[in-house]
Amino acid sequence: MDNLSDSDGTRRRLDTDAEDAGVEVVKAVADLEGVHPTELTTAYDCVDGVLDHLFSNPPSPEARMRVQFHYEGYRIAVEQNGNATFAKAE
Repeated sequence: MDNLSDSDGTRRRLDTDAEDAGVEVVKAVADLEGVHPTELTTAYDCVDGVLDHLFSNPPSPEARMRVQFHYEGYRIAVEQNGNATFAKAE
């Protein structure tokens, strides 16, 4: 995962070929928080497989799909190409 911070939050690139995209989100948040992923709650309740579907059956590139949700105190936006932004929720 690449790490880039700006005023909108920290940007990461998620593995769109991963078996479980929700796990990729958990790993990214754990890294940002400096904790082991098992210390966080499951992301399934937040995204319920939506990311898996987004990555496995992406719409056409022209659609430019983006999924936004809150998880573990972060506002997270994930694009169909795997780019994600993690910003502390206020």
